[in-house]
Amino acid sequence: MNPSWSLKKISDICDFQNSKRIPLKSLDREKRQGEYPYYGASGIVDYIDDYVFDGKYLLISEDGENLRTRNTPIAFQAEGKFWVNNHAHVLSEKEQGVLDYLEYYFSILNINPYITGAVQPKLNKANLDVIEIPIPSLDERLKINQILNSLKEKIKLNNQINQTLESIAQAIFKSWFIDFEPVRAKITAKQTGQDPEFAAMCVISGKSEAELEQMAAEDFAELQATAALFPDELVESELGEVPMGWGIGCIGDIAKYSSNKILLNDLTLENYISTENMLPEKKGIEKASSLPKANSVPAFRQGNILVSNIRPYFKKIWFSFFDGGHSNDVLNFDVLEKGTEEYLYNLIYQDSFFDRMMASSKGSKMPRGDKKAIMDFQIIVPPISLRCLYSAKVRSFYFYQNKLKIENQTLIDLRDTLLPRLLSGEISLNKNMGSIDD
Repeated sequence: MNPSWSLKKISDICDFQNSKRIPLKSLDREKRQGEYPYYGASGIVDYIDDYVFDGKYLLISEDGENLRTRNTPIAFQAEGKFWVNNHAHVLSEKEQGVLDYLEYYFSILNINPYITGAVQPKLNKANLDVIEIPIPSLDERLKINQILNSLKEKIKLNNQINQTLESIAQAIFKSWFIDFEPVRAKITAKQTGQDPEFAAMCVISGKSEAELEQMAAEDFAELQATAALFPDELVESELGEVPMGWGIGCIGDIAKYSSNKILLNDLTLENYISTENMLPEKKGIEKASSLPKANSVPAFRQGNILVSNIRPYFKKIWFSFFDGGHSNDVLNFDVLEKGTEEYLYNLIYQDSFFDRMMASSKGSKMPRGDKKAIMDFQIIVPPISLRCLYSAKVRSFYFYQNKLKIENQTLIDLRDTLLPRLLSGEISLNKNMGSIDD
């Protein structure tokens, strides 16, 4: 620790606001749904119709297995109007910059000596306030916060951009292949005596007729060619209404399971994927914690779609952007038609796919998808021209997403390197805000 820093307890620099916490049962929350976040030990649990806190606070987990596993942060900030149950300590700062500093400090602090309870880990208020924390001067504290906050905000911005790109890709997919909006626009235009192609162009581009007329000739021609690929009629099928000329088939008509292998010597923690390092709710992957002991495992290549076959309700899916290997509990989808990878990914990305996986799964405690049943899932099959066009249209989104993911990993590595050195005083900050003297 920097000798100029002083050791302080939380109550020296913060006020505990635990007395304002009010727990609500899930049944009560169901009757009080609203816009205000309802926080628990690990973050937002629900949204309800009222709040008890208004401002900026630091929440520290009071109980739960996450105190030991640290799968999510045990200290996190909440700002604005919100409600907190009795599973998180609530702190307001007495000194400027303390909340940011404490959030970072607790992200690397070993709290095991302060936890009680073998079955249900607990960090009670008394034990929390025993912890002595090295606190730098206000000036140095704000500089530390500025450096770490700038990294956090850049990571957050990159994640937001990636979420936006994913949302756009999904919105286009839904418009074209689920709601058939360009087809329906043509049908409506025909019924009202308008130009069907022009109507479809408006739907596809999101532009008005006046805006279309202002488009560059090349862009207009490209949009016109896209609109021409959609029919102007819906017909009945066993799956309901479908655009005329589109087929009814199954997943196996457009994809297959990859059968390639990769040697253990070619695997690293970065390119090995198992169900353990795939993230729930379609959040992609994280670095593996260990490698298999087998001499070889199934291989994947860039452009394959990987889906965890265990507990499909977790919705673990990843669109690969490098080559590597995966465990046998991960399904590896490869396209039959090159250039349709993004279409296949967005088809499998749908909640309905995971619902069907669960419906056809085997086992109750640990359900597994039925590989044959999955390939037999009935689907609407658009023409190859549209599948390729959609894939090409959103491909740049995924290239940029991957670029930002790589950038974020670099930022995370930098943050993790700086954190312990900044918070121990090993790195001293000079008088120029944000610059570092090692």
